[in-house]
Amino acid sequence: MDARNQNAVAEFILLGFNSLQRWQAFLFFTFFLLPSALTITVNATIIATAWKDNPLYTPMYFFLSNFSFMEIWYTTVTVPKMLSSFMVERTTISVSGCIIQFYAFCCLGTTECMFLGVMAYDRYIAICYPLHYSTLMNKKVCTRLAVGSWVSGFIGNLPLTISTTQFFFCDPNKINYFFCNLAPVLNHSCTDTSVSEMIFFTFTWVIILCSFLLTMVSYCFIISTICRTPSTIGRQWAFSTCASHLIVVTIFYSTVTFMYVWPTVRYTFQADKVVSVFYCVVTPLLNPVIYNLRNKEVKEALRRVLCGRRRLNWKNVGLIDWDS
Repeated sequence: MDARNQNAVAEFILLGFNSLQRWQAFLFFTFFLLPSALTITVNATIIATAWKDNPLYTPMYFFLSNFSFMEIWYTTVTVPKMLSSFMVERTTISVSGCIIQFYAFCCLGTTECMFLGVMAYDRYIAICYPLHYSTLMNKKVCTRLAVGSWVSGFIGNLPLTISTTQFFFCDPNKINYFFCNLAPVLNHSCTDTSVSEMIFFTFTWVIILCSFLLTMVSYCFIISTICRTPSTIGRQWAFSTCASHLIVVTIFYSTVTFMYVWPTVRYTFQADKVVSVFYCVVTPLLNPVIYNLRNKEVKEALRRVLCGRRRLNWKNVGLIDWDS
């Protein structure tokens, strides 16, 4: 289609969940506002506790603090526009704002993939090489792994974002979505987007497969080590330290595969919106609950911080000397 014969648009209209207007107030408070507020509060509490309470200042909780920080940004990137679609009749976003939102969302998704792989590697070292854990996962190594995860997420998505800025968007400017996801946005481009779509899905496949393979290989070695452990208590401890991560990995890869690995024609299905809500609203709230609040060490640390006590518990899993 010749872009010169079309009317350029300066903004998009996000339709959100316009087919559920009768449930607007109920959905706004129950499924969006309350979970989003809880997500920010719970993740911020986890970060503050992990950094303030000395026994939790370990590699595992260092990575979890970064993970919680990322979940807070996930919520702030997508949820505000989602909430505004319930409060106002017409939710708009500029083309540049839409591209920025899409870039931030993709960066955070890539970073999450990297952190899941890094945390699987951390559990692999802790269980398979416990005597060398403090040396292999010292402060310098953990910092490099965390910085590498963040940098790879934000740099890896630059080529697609830059190419998207060159697109010409034309009427109709209504996006049947609640935030600027790739498929519904590219559907409104009057220029050829096949190359950008190929780049995006190739990059998505590479990131998902690499992080997933790293996670699975780590757990193959972990399970092999656990099976050779003669102590029943030792096997229970090892499984308990990995169960939370496996649950989060399963939830994450199930939703992200549905959203981005299938063909782009899916975006017309209402099911895609439901999965996106789960990915953007529910998962950031579930992750800290699964990872931390079911963990005895974290609950004890929360009591110490809230009560102002600094009682030390040196039985924390994976405790090391960060100055090594």
